[in-house]
Amino acid sequence: MSEVKDITRGGQFLVKETKCEDVFTPEDFSEEQVMMRDTVKEFVDRELWPHKDRFENKDYAYTKECMEKAGELGFLGVAVPEEYGGLGMGFVSTMLVCDYISGATGSFSTAFGAHTGIGTMPITLYGTEEQKKKYVPKLASGEWFGAYCLTEPGAGSDANSGKTKAVLSEDGTHYKITGQKMWISNAGFCSLFIVFARIEDDKNITGFIVENDPSNGISMNEEEHKLGIRASSTRQVFFNETKVPVENMLSERGNGFKIAMNALNVGRIKLAAACLDAQRRTISGAVKYANERVQFNTAISSFGAIRAKLAEMAASAYAGESACYRAAKSIEDRIEARVAAGESHQDAELKGVEEFAIECSILKVAVSEDIQNCSDEGIQIFGGMGFSEDTPMESAWRDARIARIYEGTNEINRMLSVGMLVKKAMKGHVDLLGPAMKVAEELMGIPSFDTPDYSELFAEEKEIIGKLKKAFLMVAGSAVQKYGPDLDQHQQLLMAASDILIEIYMAESVILRTEKLAKNKGAENVKEQIAMAQLYLYKAVDTVNTKGKEGIASFAEGDEQRMMLMGLKRFTKYTNMPNVVALRETIAAKLVDENAYIY
Repeated sequence: MSEVKDITRGGQFLVKETKCEDVFTPEDFSEEQVMMRDTVKEFVDRELWPHKDRFENKDYAYTKECMEKAGELGFLGVAVPEEYGGLGMGFVSTMLVCDYISGATGSFSTAFGAHTGIGTMPITLYGTEEQKKKYVPKLASGEWFGAYCLTEPGAGSDANSGKTKAVLSEDGTHYKITGQKMWISNAGFCSLFIVFARIEDDKNITGFIVENDPSNGISMNEEEHKLGIRASSTRQVFFNETKVPVENMLSERGNGFKIAMNALNVGRIKLAAACLDAQRRTISGAVKYANERVQFNTAISSFGAIRAKLAEMAASAYAGESACYRAAKSIEDRIEARVAAGESHQDAELKGVEEFAIECSILKVAVSEDIQNCSDEGIQIFGGMGFSEDTPMESAWRDARIARIYEGTNEINRMLSVGMLVKKAMKGHVDLLGPAMKVAEELMGIPSFDTPDYSELFAEEKEIIGKLKKAFLMVAGSAVQKYGPDLDQHQQLLMAASDILIEIYMAESVILRTEKLAKNKGAENVKEQIAMAQLYLYKAVDTVNTKGKEGIASFAEGDEQRMMLMGLKRFTKYTNMPNVVALRETIAAKLVDENAYIY
């Protein structure tokens, strides 16, 4: 019998040492996954990338046409079980498709994400057998498109405060839904809405599957004029006593908020994936331009100021990819373990994703901010040309901006990541208290002055990650002790703690991926990846130091504050500082030489 792999729980990365052999990396894709990736790239390069101008000129019909083609190729059904007309692929493969299909234009990426994620998934995960048989095959094939109606004029981040009403008819056969929804992606061409409404004075909203029939009290405003994602259809939708059969209630009464939150967990990690190929393409575009653009009789790609930008862009993209696929595999393993234990695919997927909700929030924040920085630097490298609509950087920058807002704003997700971790600790799912107490004891002790042996690749880097975890436990542990259940009232403190948490997961992921790669291919053959991992960690240490100081200065004083600041200094100290300029130079030289991002 094969040994059962010890499957970590969500959030445990903070208190457990992870071996590089235990993380999944993009270098581990199976042959089938590589073929899928290449098929998706081919579709994007044929149908989307050459027609960017159509998307920028709000050609909604073209977005729909491309969605239909994606349906014909099976891309809309990758996450849908085979019995409902999908490909029934594992979680990693569904991430892979989402990643590579989203790199050319945010307009298509949004239409794809809204349809496959929040438009289809709530039915596959919460629907009855009848509902799934009736609706999911049409959605998986692209015969029908889905949309998701949660947000209202008065209910954004506070999603459970919606005013849309669902009133049961006197004969008990249907509900009448009345209310206004806004920012509804795919509204202009969808056949079906997932609508959230409140029955009577229920504490929580309820989900419904509503077919889009204008003669049934459904009307829409014109398309919204948006900063980016211009050809993704976004409208306000009005329901006026829209009749919905009782059998179209999704899950049970009052379960809507839970459905919405769980759909967003999956949406968050998929949104992070959807920002990855956009970074690869942006970096490649910037490198090509820098190699072609000559100033002072020299290609600007030979200037240190430009090379520094390219190196930082590449390191962030590489780290984001490392963390996304690490988490995706953790989720997939969890789902498979639950299915093996006899759970339905529905329950296994729900619980598997919910288990890693912390990681989903971390990734959503980190990667959405990285694509914004990446496209911003892309414009800078193009100079004046970058500001013109004639180059792809301008639209990449505008499209990137929405990623920090939807699927829960980055502020909400920052607070959620720490809040969920504290809740898990209180439930005993992750032991934070024990390690936090050990850190407190360590602060009282005398530090070791031994010179450690760092001869092995990444020995010091891995030790530093261990120390960054201690910094988080010190800051968050003291904050929890001080404020207890009122911690969520201290949002600025939570934000600082979450930035430390985010950097730990991202930096650890990129170090582990690269350590695994070096063991398999030989360190001398992955010099650039080693440099990207070291550069990312250097920046992460800086962030932890800054945010740690901010937190400590804000809630501790006197001796406690002095001791914690000394602890922070100890936990963010290198024995051997990396040569940052040399790291950037190693990364940039390869990019410039290859004329593209090749990792």
